[in-house]
Amino acid sequence: MPNVSLLFHDLYVRDPGESGFRSPAADRYKLTVAEFDAQLCGVLEARVDAPLLAPRLGACGESTLPFAVTVDDGGVSFYTLMADRLERLNWRGHCFVTTDWIGRPGFLTASQIRELDARGHVMGSHSASHPTRFSVQTPDAMRREWTRSREVLEDTLGHAVTVASVPGGYFSAAVAQSAAESGIRFLFTSEPTTRMHTDGDCVVAGRFTIRARCRPDMSKRVVSLDPSARLGAWASWNAKKLVKPLFGSTYGRVADWLLVRKAVHQQGAQ
Repeated sequence: MPNVSLLFHDLYVRDPGESGFRSPAADRYKLTVAEFDAQLCGVLEARVDAPLLAPRLGACGESTLPFAVTVDDGGVSFYTLMADRLERLNWRGHCFVTTDWIGRPGFLTASQIRELDARGHVMGSHSASHPTRFSVQTPDAMRREWTRSREVLEDTLGHAVTVASVPGGYFSAAVAQSAAESGIRFLFTSEPTTRMHTDGDCVVAGRFTIRARCRPDMSKRVVSLDPSARLGAWASWNAKKLVKPLFGSTYGRVADWLLVRKAVHQQGAQ
């Protein structure tokens, strides 16, 4: 069953450093509260159904293409800002936690993770340490990342954790295989596609990323299956796939430098 899943990261009130990882590259995925509210309003205009949660997302028989709300990294804003907004709509989302960062400034605490789970949100793995390039890890290293993360979350929640998302957008068949071998049964990537496939015992689903300063109706266009929105996301994704191998492990630093240069240029033009 295909689906259309939205990928968000952190929210902030005044400064992007309030939640999640702190770098110019991370900041380009963070939305202001007003930007996030605009995205939710757009989805409400396009859909009367509520988002679904894995694993039902991959097994439902709805006539309308189901959609999901997912949030990566495990920043504290899921607890302080996002969850309430989703719950006012009687919605629930997926929160994928980088478990080595639990309890650090800007990230969820163990008690917040337990509370969000009790409120009906899916708390899943986003790896243990968020490697810069997950797909170039050895199979053993990938399995350790998934297994260590799952163990921490399961100890925290007291039940099985079988849903995860790939950190950094670095996906490959080996990543899916390592997830399946580590007990992950539903894995979200960052590839902008509605297609889902099964790799061993693991269902793999793509997502459409909603970035900072994107169109306020971007989520609406995505869940409405607007062809231009899907094509734009696909083109951007494939351009990054070509560029990332050229820079290798330095890609993150290059992206940070480009963003800083862009900000300086914009300030000089004002």
